[in-house]
Amino acid sequence: MDASVIIVNWNTRDLVLDCIRSVVACKEGCDVEIVVVDNGSTDGSCASIRREFPDVRLIANDCNLGFARAVNMGIRSAAGRHLVLLNSDARLRPGALKGAIAYLDENEHVGAVGAQLLNPDGSRQTSFDNFPTLASELINKSLLRALLPHRFPSKKQEFSGPVRVESIIGAFMAVPRRVAERVGPLDESFFFFLEETDWCFRIARAGYDVVHAPHLLVEHLQGQSKSSVQTEAKIEYLRSLYRFFKKNRRPVSYLVLRLAKPLKYFFAFFVLLLASVFTLLAVPSLRARLVGSFRILRWHLMICPSSAGLSGVRRENP
Repeated sequence: MDASVIIVNWNTRDLVLDCIRSVVACKEGCDVEIVVVDNGSTDGSCASIRREFPDVRLIANDCNLGFARAVNMGIRSAAGRHLVLLNSDARLRPGALKGAIAYLDENEHVGAVGAQLLNPDGSRQTSFDNFPTLASELINKSLLRALLPHRFPSKKQEFSGPVRVESIIGAFMAVPRRVAERVGPLDESFFFFLEETDWCFRIARAGYDVVHAPHLLVEHLQGQSKSSVQTEAKIEYLRSLYRFFKKNRRPVSYLVLRLAKPLKYFFAFFVLLLASVFTLLAVPSLRARLVGSFRILRWHLMICPSSAGLSGVRRENP
């Protein structure tokens, strides 16, 4: 079998159905299977998938086990030579799947290839990124990309062909099975966010190239499964960020980050509080940002309890 497309779903029924339809439409003569791992959805996702796509391999979990753990479940049940991670809010454009398979077959030194992610209007999204560093986390990324475009490339740059990058966004990520078997599965200590970044880090450390392929096009609706839990998502991102630094960076870098991030949120909360008082709490968006900043600051002051974040709502509806 050429490839196994692994889709993790959490309460995105309509989106995941559209996602599967796009894969079915883009097989283009390739021998491809679809594996959907559902993380305890309560919106009828599993029933709808079984009804419309009886050939899809569906793994239905009782609760939200996190993205990395769900992907690993899909990998263990997959039979393809290549493993394609596809977000439930993504849509393959014609040629994307066949092109990724062909590119990996022709380039044995490549350990992972990603696509150019597009907004529904066709504009480009950020499809790759640098590995997190103190610079990228404490300095405005737009400023870094403007001042150091070769060190911090962005979606504004035009690429005539595939280009080596540090990390690709996991909305679409194709990895040869032999590479996955060598570097190991996704690290399940990442509940959500940066698990694919950590995987790219390990793939690169094993000597393979991580590649952004601009000729592969995938439409991505961005963050639909977490749109209703935005503060929890920010907390979960910070938890994953701290995990990445602790695992992959020097201890001093981890310590600096753990001290600097709470200070950043303290100043953000203070500024938002002043702005809210000045406007007499009359601006809803300002109030929402103030509450969000307070919750994130409180989470830090409580020594980052595991009960907060997306992992803390794993058994709840989104």
